[in-house]
This record gives sequence, structure tokens and C-alpha cells, in this order.
Amino acid sequence: MSFAQPLFLYALALVPLAVLFLVWAEQKRRRALARIGQPTLVERLAANVNVRGRWLKYALWLGALALMLIALARPQWGETRTSAPQQGVQVMVALDVSKSMLAQDIKPNRLERAKMEISDLMNRLKGDEIGLVPFSGASFILFPLTSDYSTARSFLETADPDVVSRGGTAIGDAIRTAMNGFDPKRTSQKVIVVVTDGEDTESNAVAAAQEAAKQGAIIYTIGFGSASGELIPEFDDNGNQIGFKTDKDGNPVRSALDETALKEIAAATNGKYFPATPGGSELDALSNELDRLQKGDIVNRETVQKHEQFQWFLAPALALLFLAELISERKDTSWFARRPLAGLSRSAKRGAA
Repeated sequence: MSFAQPLFLYALALVPLAVLFLVWAEQKRRRALARIGQPTLVERLAANVNVRGRWLKYALWLGALALMLIALARPQWGETRTSAPQQGVQVMVALDVSKSMLAQDIKPNRLERAKMEISDLMNRLKGDEIGLVPFSGASFILFPLTSDYSTARSFLETADPDVVSRGGTAIGDAIRTAMNGFDPKRTSQKVIVVVTDGEDTESNAVAAAQEAAKQGAIIYTIGFGSASGELIPEFDDNGNQIGFKTDKDGNPVRSALDETALKEIAAATNGKYFPATPGGSELDALSNELDRLQKGDIVNRETVQKHEQFQWFLAPALALLFLAELISERKDTSWFARRPLAGLSRSAKRGAA
């Protein structure tokens, strides 16, 4: 047995506290009667009190309280398992983590903004699986295709320039790595989303895109940065900015968005290029594109529905409360009064008359 709201079980501590309170209240009542000071009057007042019935009523109340608290905790036992295929597309995101993505022409910087958009993209996926390939001069699969978006976000947060030791930007290699992350046995559409500033310094990205198209993949590119370019900040080991990146001649390096290259990469697969905007409209456009693609069975998702059993505790609780109301605190009307004592009480009354 398990409980959906187990915190209510802590409230069962109220039951022994209620017992102590009732004992204290009963003792206080007796002391109040004793202070009257006339034993005969006290005896007459107490003669017709159904003490046993009163304590039985208390017991029923406490039992009902305990059962109600257990019912509030929503006890569950037994379960129904159902399995249904989940449909969607396979989405591999290639995220540029090169140092040029630290440029701040997009706030807080290109990389952080790109990670925010990838996280937002996960909110828009409808049963699709997503994987991540961080890249700079080299690339690797940080996490494979998954529909566990919560775990995916935790891995996404670790993507920074330090996860890839080799500098530079090799978009073509990232595309090839992303292709290795797809399941070729599935009929769903293969999608690569390249998130970068477009500066490919070490590979023929268009050729890699053409290879991906032959294998049935579509590439969408999202460009981060500005056409005018921005200086690339340099940081020390403590994360403090110490200046800007320079070339071998000591001149500041300016990183600019290469939209032409990103458009060519997307066009090679009949995909589309989307420039990053302050309002994130590119995500709306990308989501619409994904919704139109061919869906396929991604994974059989099993759901477990536990059976609620609170009624087995609530019904007895209500019954105990009903029974408690049938008990009178006067002996002559209580169903639970002791009949011999009641008879003696009536005899004594007739004798007194």
C-alpha cells in the first residue's frame, strides 16, 4: 500500500493528543463537581450520567478522526498498466560552444541565449525525442535521443566552451556526429537543428549537409549574433573577464554572424534558416515546421494508474460518527446503558416517591 498524500499521516499524532485532552477534560469535570461540596447532590447529579457511553462516544470520535486522516492521505493499492506507442520526430540539436558564442551582441551572450531557446524548444515538442551535440573544433553526443526533457535540461546546462577541448568551429563534423545519433530503424523524420553564429573555420558544412540529406535528414539552422560582429571576451579561471580575444598580431578578434553559410546549409536539405530574434519568433516558426513533418513511433510509453482506496477508510469513519450520535450521555436513553443499573435507578425513584 502507498499513499498519494502521505503528509496527512503525520496528523495521526493528533489522535493521542486528543486522548490526553479528553482525559484532562474528564478530570477537570470531576474536580468541578467535587468543589460543590455536597456529596448527596454530587451523587444525584452523577447517578444518571452514562459514563461508559460517554467514553464509548469518545472512542468512536477518535476512531473516525484516525480513519478520516488516513482517507485524506489517499491510500492506494492495486494498479492498471497501459502501454501506447509515442509518436514524434527525432531531433538532434548541434550547439556551437566555441568561444565566439560568448560574444555579447545578444544578451546575456550568444551561448546562454541559445541554451535558453533550446530549453524553450523542449517545451514545444509534442512527443518528439531530442538529443544534443555540443561542438567547436570537435563534437560529441552529450546526451542521446530522449523524451525525458527534465534530464535533458540538466545536461544542457553543462554545455559550455570547456566541454570540448579543441578550439575552432567545425559545423560539418557536428552534422556528421548528429547523424550518428539517429535510430535508422525508425520511420520518423530525422531533424538536425544547428544553433551557431555560422563561422565554420575547419569543415565543409554544405557537403556534410548534402550527405545528411541523402540519408533523409532535414537541417534547420538558427543564427545567433549580428552581421556587424562583436568582440569575443576572455575570462580567467574564476570567470572574471580580463579582456578580449586577439589574433597573433594582437588585434582584437571580431565575430560576425554568417547568415549566408547557414542558409546554404539549410537549403542543401530543403530545410530553413531562422535568425535569432529578441522575441524568440524563430521558435514558433521552427515548431510549426516540426509539426508538419512525418511522425513515427518513437517508443512504447507505459503508464501506471494506481487505484484509489480512500473509500475503505472514509465509509467506516462516517459510520462511526453516526453510531456516536446514537449514544446518549444519560443512562435512561442510551442504547449502551447497563439495564440492571437503569432498573435500580427507576426502583429508587419509585421508593423515593
